[in-house]
Amino acid sequence: MANPVDNFDWDLITDKKGMGGSYSQKEREQLEKMYENTLTQVEEKKVVQGVVVGITDRDVIVNIGFKSDGLIPLSEFRDQDVQLKVGDEVEVFVEDQEDKNGQLILSRKKAKIVKAWDMIQEALDKDLVIDGFVKRRTKGGLIVDIFSIEAFLPGSQIDVKPIRDFDIFVGKKMEVKVVKINNTNDNVVVSHKVLIEKDLEKQKAEILNNLEKGQVLEGVIKNMTNFGVFIDLGGVDGLLHITDISWGRINHPEEVLKLDQKVNVVVLDFDEEKKRISLGMKQLTAHPWDSLPADITVGSKVKGKIVNVADYGAFLEILPGIEGLIHVSEMSWSQHLRNPQDFLKVGDELEAVTLTLDRDERKMSLGIKQLTEDPWTKSDVLTKYGVGTKHTGLVRNLTNFGLFLELEEGIDGLVHVSDLSWTKKIKHPSEFVKVNEKLDVVVLELDAENRKLALGHKQLEENPWNTFEDIFTIGSIHKGTIISKNDKGAVVELQYGIEGFCATKNLVKLDGKLAEVGENLEFRVTEFSKDDRKITLTHSRLNESGEDKKDSSNKKPKQKSVKDVNKEVEKSTLGDIEALSNLKDQMNKGK
Repeated sequence: MANPVDNFDWDLITDKKGMGGSYSQKEREQLEKMYENTLTQVEEKKVVQGVVVGITDRDVIVNIGFKSDGLIPLSEFRDQDVQLKVGDEVEVFVEDQEDKNGQLILSRKKAKIVKAWDMIQEALDKDLVIDGFVKRRTKGGLIVDIFSIEAFLPGSQIDVKPIRDFDIFVGKKMEVKVVKINNTNDNVVVSHKVLIEKDLEKQKAEILNNLEKGQVLEGVIKNMTNFGVFIDLGGVDGLLHITDISWGRINHPEEVLKLDQKVNVVVLDFDEEKKRISLGMKQLTAHPWDSLPADITVGSKVKGKIVNVADYGAFLEILPGIEGLIHVSEMSWSQHLRNPQDFLKVGDELEAVTLTLDRDERKMSLGIKQLTEDPWTKSDVLTKYGVGTKHTGLVRNLTNFGLFLELEEGIDGLVHVSDLSWTKKIKHPSEFVKVNEKLDVVVLELDAENRKLALGHKQLEENPWNTFEDIFTIGSIHKGTIISKNDKGAVVELQYGIEGFCATKNLVKLDGKLAEVGENLEFRVTEFSKDDRKITLTHSRLNESGEDKKDSSNKKPKQKSVKDVNKEVEKSTLGDIEALSNLKDQMNKGK
């Protein structure tokens, strides 16, 4: 913009005495300097100082030393505590030096905003504490007015302890510090927590310096977890583990404590390097074992509630903080150990017998099987389970060498895998029977002193190998089905479910191919052992000579009678042994 004096015609001015004389060059320069000093160079978009020179119903006239005065709407001054008057100094924002009407445009509102942002920036740079006013609650925190600018106060920055109700701060003043400015979005983040933390640092240092084991402190519960609670001790946190809350067993701290509750705790341990404090609450009261009634001794019956079940047993709480272990072996007279959960569950109320008691070590073992009579001490046990007696039991467990059968509660017996079948070669009991199935057995041995029973299943029937000896004679030919094969040979199922073995070299058929699983062929007996219950077979040599064919035709009557018996006999149980006995008698008469 051109200087106002540049186009001024000085020749029109009369002399100093007003008589039309002209100014000298020197006088002109002096006057120009005096005139320039009366005008202010104004920059747009800047905050400047002005003076109120007039007030109308709508506007306030402000002089900022410019060639013209500026107008500001009166409404922009309504926030003032005192009434505006002529002569008051005000800060204004220069929006436009000259609008289309040649008017200087000023704004007090924008001046306040610019000034506020300058003060906010200064507060951040110099780490200043400023006063704020909480206007309202918002998602995740509060909106705070600072210098007429809305700032965000996150919930995590309100206090050092978790705040669950933000509404209590709305409408109240609060000191804060500016922690972040986002100029792009004109966002300001403030914190009240940093002010508290500084005060707490001194408190924290004082507490840590004076901290000692065994010291009793008052604190406030600030957070709860499933493993314990964190307690504010006045600037420093300590952990109260769930096992140190009560002498009795609890599943979660909320069962006995609540947030913001004031509690007394004792310092159990302190790690100076990591600044970790372990606290206890139950230690402030006497141990329940110290008040255990004197009449509770070994052999006493006690009542309580199951508070925990483990793989090895269950814990019975007879008084708050006093528990006894019921080992799984003390739950049943059975020699075979089972899962404790088969007997008990948490919350069960029951009676038990005290087996051991150590008041010094505060340990107790209990039993519940002692509440019933030991079945092995009954007077009729020798008669009831004498050798040769037959029984039906429940399969409780399977092992590689056999199975355990429960005949009654507390009376178990072992059935060896070799005593399951006369004819089947059973590698594992699971091939024959399943857990929780019933099985008929006969007692083979009884050792009452050591609580042992040897049982057998196959002994319920006569040993069929005595009869097989006359049926599967060496050289006799029989039909058989290959049920399995390996590198050495094949297992062949013969009549009555009996099995024989045929080597691979003896599986060659007339067409030169090896017989496969599932094929039904004729086999000749080459070896028979009653004691080892073993039959060796061959198929390859059946047609080596006419003598074999002759033998085959000679054996037909015997094969026919065997087939007749086979129809009457079940493969799994050997069927009616009497049929085999009759067959044997007929053979003896024939001889």
